[in-house]
Amino acid sequence: MALNISSPAEVKSLFFSDSFKSNCLSAKFPGGFAFKRKAGGRRVNCSLQASPPPPPAWPGRAYPEQVGKTWEGPKPISIVGSTGSIGTQTLDIVAENPDKFKVVALAAGSNVTLLADQIKTFKPQLVAVRNESLIAELEEALHDVEQKPEIIPGEQGIVEVARHPDAVSVVTGIVGCAGLKPTVAAIEAGKDIALANKETLIAGGPFVLPLAQKHNVKILPADSEHSAIFQCIQGLPEGALRRIILTASGGAFRINILWSWKTMNFCSLCFVSGIYIINLTTSPLVIDRDLPVEKLKDVKVADALKHPNWNMGKKITVDSATLFNKGLEVIEAHYLFGADYDNIEIVIHPQSIIHSMIETQDSSVLAQLGWPDMRLPILYTLSWPDRVYCSEVTWPRLDLCKLGSLTFKTPDNVKYPSMNLAYAAGRAGGTMTGVLSAANEKAVEMFIDEKISYLDIFKVVELTCEKHQNELLSSPSLEEIIHYDLWARKYAASLQDSSTFTPILA
Repeated sequence: MALNISSPAEVKSLFFSDSFKSNCLSAKFPGGFAFKRKAGGRRVNCSLQASPPPPPAWPGRAYPEQVGKTWEGPKPISIVGSTGSIGTQTLDIVAENPDKFKVVALAAGSNVTLLADQIKTFKPQLVAVRNESLIAELEEALHDVEQKPEIIPGEQGIVEVARHPDAVSVVTGIVGCAGLKPTVAAIEAGKDIALANKETLIAGGPFVLPLAQKHNVKILPADSEHSAIFQCIQGLPEGALRRIILTASGGAFRINILWSWKTMNFCSLCFVSGIYIINLTTSPLVIDRDLPVEKLKDVKVADALKHPNWNMGKKITVDSATLFNKGLEVIEAHYLFGADYDNIEIVIHPQSIIHSMIETQDSSVLAQLGWPDMRLPILYTLSWPDRVYCSEVTWPRLDLCKLGSLTFKTPDNVKYPSMNLAYAAGRAGGTMTGVLSAANEKAVEMFIDEKISYLDIFKVVELTCEKHQNELLSSPSLEEIIHYDLWARKYAASLQDSSTFTPILA
């Protein structure tokens, strides 16, 4: 791989340059963009004139509609991506609450062994397998099942699961733009969306949001940060939202040291929220130290997959290490809640207890707290506006006194240029956000396959976005969104073999 970068400082952002010296200078690119930054501040403004933004899913507040249930008994749901992390955790919730939820349809990619077990346990009416060559294997695994589900292969099967006539809500857990078509099908069928697929809004926001508004469909965020914001805006009056504060754990490259400045005597060792804590005779001092910047060039795949707090899939764990996940969440927050990019901030919070916050117009700050457990935000998407009782045995309750302390710090934009790239792509809007996401997904795939280095991820995304500027569309159709998603992946992959890379901004 020819992308040889010795440190993140050498990854000169496509859209931002710290070399600007005047009070307000701009960097112009072939696509006609002019991204402006005021010197000395962290606010970055984009002068690009684009189409009006799409309507947000929740314009700064959330109120349940006063309508009765349209179903009897447990709430019927479909799960797209049932064998993945989101899907399996959703099924855990269904298994624990059979009086609240039932599964009517499941869609999976290629893990037919797990899918067969899920079918036997939850007895869905319809099942889809994207890999059509595995249908015979699934049918063989179900030979002794009395009430066999209908099985539809391929992409069409996944679409049919998403729009199953009996489903009230659809959990979208497929990673990448592959989840976009099923989500659109579900919206057109009037299904509420439990959104765990970031690309639905990051790539498809300009198309999906007007469609959801047209069909009066609720898009309920299933990831922890946006669920936290969604919970905080419940009942807010119109215009009350002032700022969104997204919290980030800081990724995989953290060294947590806990010690007492008075004594090093201790009586026990315990594991809390992903880190070991020494129970000292006096109050401990918590030090949270990032991996030094000069060490990042040596990061291996195994290092990036060791998240201290969350148990997630490989792709999202690497995104957490690069902080691309947080940049993508900024874009998603903009689409979900209608906040301007200047009013969405990122704060590093290593303990992952505060999942995000909002500030209201009177400067009050509201936060949602809980142990790092993806089941809670998933559950809330399924039960909203109700709250479902959870057992202390399987859902440990938060004890702040035992936790001891919560800490915060400003993210390092030099070490992690992903955030500036995401803000810039968000301000560009249109197809640029989907290109950013697709290029990142391909770069992460190449990194996991050990075809590029960790630092190459930033450069691949940067160069792909730069290449797209001439073809950016402000109000793309679904077909155009999918076209540029595929284009971005192909272009990002081609960079693996390129031999000449020069800084975008000299």
